[in-house]
Amino acid sequence: MPKNSKVTQREHSSEHVTESVADLLAHEEPVDYKRSVLNVTGETWDKQKDGDEDLDAENRPAWNSKLQYILAQIGYSVGLGNVWRFPYLCQKNGGGAYLVPYLVLLVIIGLPLFFLELAVGQRIRRGSIGVWNYICPRLGGIGYASCLVCFFVGLYYNVIIGWSIFYFFKSFQYPLPWSECPIVKNGSVAVVETECERSSATTYFWYREALDISNSISESGGLNWKMTVCLLVAWSLVGLAMIKGIQSSGKVMYFSSLFPYVVLVCFLVRGLLLRGAVDGIMHMFTPKLDKMLDPQVWREAATQVFFALGLGFGGVIAFSSYNKQDNNCHFDATLVSFINFFTSVLATLVVFAVLGFKANIMNEKCVVENAEKILGYLNTNVLSHDLIPPHVNFSHLTAKDYNEMYRVIMTVKEGHFKELGLDACLLEDELNKSVQGTGLAFIAFTEAMTHFPASPFWSVMFFLMLINLGLGSMIGTMSGITTPIIDTFKVRKEVFTVGCCIFAFVVGLIFVQRSGNYFVTMFDDYSATLPLTVVVILENIAVAWIYGTKKFMQELTEMLGFRPYQFYYYTWKYVSPICMAVLMTASIIQLGVSPPGYSAWIREEAAEKFLFYPNWAMAILICLIILASLPLPLVFILRQFHLVSDGSNALSVTYKKGRMMKDISNLEDNDETRFILSKVPSETPSPMPTHRSYLGPGSNSPMEMTNAPNGRYGSGYLLASTPESEL
Repeated sequence: MPKNSKVTQREHSSEHVTESVADLLAHEEPVDYKRSVLNVTGETWDKQKDGDEDLDAENRPAWNSKLQYILAQIGYSVGLGNVWRFPYLCQKNGGGAYLVPYLVLLVIIGLPLFFLELAVGQRIRRGSIGVWNYICPRLGGIGYASCLVCFFVGLYYNVIIGWSIFYFFKSFQYPLPWSECPIVKNGSVAVVETECERSSATTYFWYREALDISNSISESGGLNWKMTVCLLVAWSLVGLAMIKGIQSSGKVMYFSSLFPYVVLVCFLVRGLLLRGAVDGIMHMFTPKLDKMLDPQVWREAATQVFFALGLGFGGVIAFSSYNKQDNNCHFDATLVSFINFFTSVLATLVVFAVLGFKANIMNEKCVVENAEKILGYLNTNVLSHDLIPPHVNFSHLTAKDYNEMYRVIMTVKEGHFKELGLDACLLEDELNKSVQGTGLAFIAFTEAMTHFPASPFWSVMFFLMLINLGLGSMIGTMSGITTPIIDTFKVRKEVFTVGCCIFAFVVGLIFVQRSGNYFVTMFDDYSATLPLTVVVILENIAVAWIYGTKKFMQELTEMLGFRPYQFYYYTWKYVSPICMAVLMTASIIQLGVSPPGYSAWIREEAAEKFLFYPNWAMAILICLIILASLPLPLVFILRQFHLVSDGSNALSVTYKKGRMMKDISNLEDNDETRFILSKVPSETPSPMPTHRSYLGPGSNSPMEMTNAPNGRYGSGYLLASTPESEL
């Protein structure tokens, strides 16, 4: 035995030795146990295979820098939802008061679970399938469910990038094509397109020129070739960014993660200089404190926190698996979580500065239209000139003057006021019009930009920002598929990435038919919400209750070099599982209370109409939820009844550079004894000479140490930490 070994040093020390046998072995000189008597697998040593395994462990891709990794996580977590979902929820749920429940839930749900995913990915250095197979083989379906949800989300998410690409190229013209209604010839007379005249220029362009949408989900209408080409471009961009793994996607992140912030800051500065911007921001952040007591507000805040950080998709785990093991993932979790929050607030400021400007424009338009009605009534003696205040000048009518005139007329003509058809034209009413999702990006925001000086420039910037936001999230989503599959099945990275993109494009053609927008709505509402909630609950249970919170905290201490706050112990073990269970219950109740449906654009009425899904669409909807959740019970049953191997018969151990690496998925009672010494526990000799006391006081025998419940099923053993070994 080497003179400087730990055992030799302990021999000459009077201190009590408390390390287990595994701890002692972990500090010994490098030995290859596949070629020794400690080969417990019974398999012949294969030099080439052994070399390949070592090479795979050594050559796992890694981020070029910490900055690249942080930008990747930011690019993944900061997505389209920050721009068009958070501002809507903020306005709907009490303005500034909504920030309170959001921040509370971010701290007690978002941050702890985000930290948990970063930690397990960094510790085990595998994708989601490998991570959860390692922690608890019976819950190995978590990884497969994450991959399926990523696939479903990626299918429709890339369609949104395709829409942004379409608008991006359409922005290179002046005036913008959605700034005015098209003129059509009816014989010798040129008239405004009826559908556009009854709605608005931006609404018409979105529904008719871009989507050419059908009246319902049942009317397919064939493929929209323009959107099909844009979808092909979108998948080509994703494929090129992903084809070399993080070597290619990491470089893309420098631009796709930072550029949106440049655009948001530019839009904020420009927006604050617009007339009415302050009205929008004041309306946004005026707190409605009574909303904080509404349970629905807390449910929506929890859902937004959950999806804003990308929990459960596997992308967070995939990105962190390429880190060095001594990386401070606690700092990363805190930094990314709060950058995500501040990005949402920044986007909200931008959105409502612009919407405040738009509200003033629309309010002025309303005043002019109604003033013309009043002039008509005055000229036809329907209204008396005595009703008009003397200081009112119709050639320079302000909103304040109109409101004064409106109140006078409403008071005098109380019995016949409705017949006049006058609108109140209140700025508050315009600001209260809630818009989210595609309605915000492709209708409300585009309409506001038509009133900007140099509107094509701002339009190009805006849609380029949406493309980059979407691309950053898509890279993370696709990593949630490619990383675990490549890690688990050892397929070739380039071939699998290209094949995956081609397959996704073909399946995604369902979203670029004329009824495709309705399928996007269906997938967005139902394909991920419930399955992902279940996935994250099981992730939390697997680490906190099956693997063990105390053991996990101890290993984090070894990995990080400091002990995480006790706050995480209680949130992982109690708070987060309870909150997530409540969220899941609320989501199920919401699905039951709100009948599944969608907003259809009716061409003849030039308006949206809520329709229920037909039976065949309901069947697809239910299949989406079941299919995404199916791996969870399926893998559990298969492994519980030993219908498939969980790896317990393939225990291979190698020592390298003084550290132990293991590939093990299940240990039965006393397996740690066979692992350290021999195949049969009864034949196990004493691990150390009897005169050497290596156990601390209070321990009776070496074997009592190995029976401590520190494995995945309460009978594991504690090994030295390495990227591929312990969690």
